[in-house]
Amino acid sequence: MTFTLSEEQRLLKDAARDFFQDQAPVSRLRKLRDEKKNGRDPDLWREMAAMGWAGIIVPEAFGGSGLGYVGMGLVLEQAGRTLTASPLHSSALTCASALLLAGTQAQKERWLPKIATGEAIGALAVDEGAHHAPDKSTLKVSGGKISGAKSYVAEGHIADLFIVVGGDGLYLVRSDAKGMRRRELLTVDSRGAADLTFDDADAERMEGGAVAIDAVLDRARIGLAAEMLGQAQEAFEITSEYLKTRKQFGQVIGGFQALQHRAAKLFTELELTRSCVFAALDALDRDDARIPEYASLAKGRASETLHLASNEMVQLHGGIGMTDAHDAGFYLKRARVAEALYGGASFHRDRYARLLGF
Repeated sequence: MTFTLSEEQRLLKDAARDFFQDQAPVSRLRKLRDEKKNGRDPDLWREMAAMGWAGIIVPEAFGGSGLGYVGMGLVLEQAGRTLTASPLHSSALTCASALLLAGTQAQKERWLPKIATGEAIGALAVDEGAHHAPDKSTLKVSGGKISGAKSYVAEGHIADLFIVVGGDGLYLVRSDAKGMRRRELLTVDSRGAADLTFDDADAERMEGGAVAIDAVLDRARIGLAAEMLGQAQEAFEITSEYLKTRKQFGQVIGGFQALQHRAAKLFTELELTRSCVFAALDALDRDDARIPEYASLAKGRASETLHLASNEMVQLHGGIGMTDAHDAGFYLKRARVAEALYGGASFHRDRYARLLGF
């Protein structure tokens, strides 16, 4: 698609690019890993919130800026470039979306201003097994209490509230609710997550019923696709620069036609993915009826492209790409986690086909 950013959106993108390059390079994630912080970086999150990014999609009436999903996607893309560990996706996009779509007026008034300022962090609890299957919830709900379990909740180890997916809709559960326990997970991408257990835990029912589940998930998928696009683009650019400078057999390896073909293929995949991602973000801002199709197309394409980009980053760097001293491993590990979150390429190929009636 042909997509032109407004002046305000260009300024937002440039500010995000400069911030993440200066304040949150990959070396910051490496330091968090080495210090065993498991993705905890409250100082960085406060700085991001001060930039207004925690409230990008939150309306001004609730303390946000209301800049929309394209604006959020631009910031997520730049955060993806440097593998920034933050709750920007889980809290500022996914949980804010859940509250906007399905929150009661009281829930919106209580939580959206806190999310917009970064004071509260939210996380979406969806899956109960090893694979993404939002339609297979076994949670039991009765009289404002829920029982059951959720696995691998991204940013769940630092969240103040959870949007929990049940079979019949969404439920809001505070992290300090009686009857709720969480087990922190150490993750391969050094970002952290949690498994949750509910034993007659206090839960507030949200509005919208089961229809709201897919609407929230599609926003999470599209936002994650934007972050993955940034990761893939940065992996490509780092690798491309290496091909232009690394010499072997007396010439730069970028001069070998076989490597040029691999770089060209990845470049075209990136351009296709960018079109899919920004079409999906634009569809959200327009409230297009085909958002589910756009979401699966964007997440499916982003998963495949990032898988390829992270693999090529390691392989085309040769021996050094296999070492921890190089950043390639960080991109590869984050890629594998992001691919699986909210459905991988095969999940979304199947869903896209079903949505189109095949």
